Amino acid sequence: MNSIGKKKILRIYIDSLDKFEHKPLWEIILQKAKENNLAGATVFKGIAGMGPHSEIHTFSILSISENLPLVVEIIDNETKIINFTKILDDILEEGLVTITDTEVIQYRHKESK
Repeated sequence: MNSIGKKKILRIYIDSLDKFEHKPLWEIILQKAKENNLAGATVFKGIAGMGPHSEIHTFSILSISENLPLVVEIIDNETKIINFTKILDDILEEGLVTITDTEVIQYRHKESK
């Protein structure tokens, strides 16, 4: 993403224990985003959530492996976001994917050394 202005937000709602080819799904999504030159991606971990199965996922200090809700958020131009959703079709078995409008008013990053 090289400019400010109107962009799209892609949000992918998954569970923390979701896998693709024996790897955490969120890691695969980040790797695919990098391979496709998307501006960046952020993974948010929820403390509780409920999905289509009406099962509530919550954090418990007694549980060794928690299945908590995750949201992967990517902001880029519409073309790149739409193209990336086609990649998601191949790797998502379950989850919710949304696209919303946004306006980027500032985007700064330091150049790599």
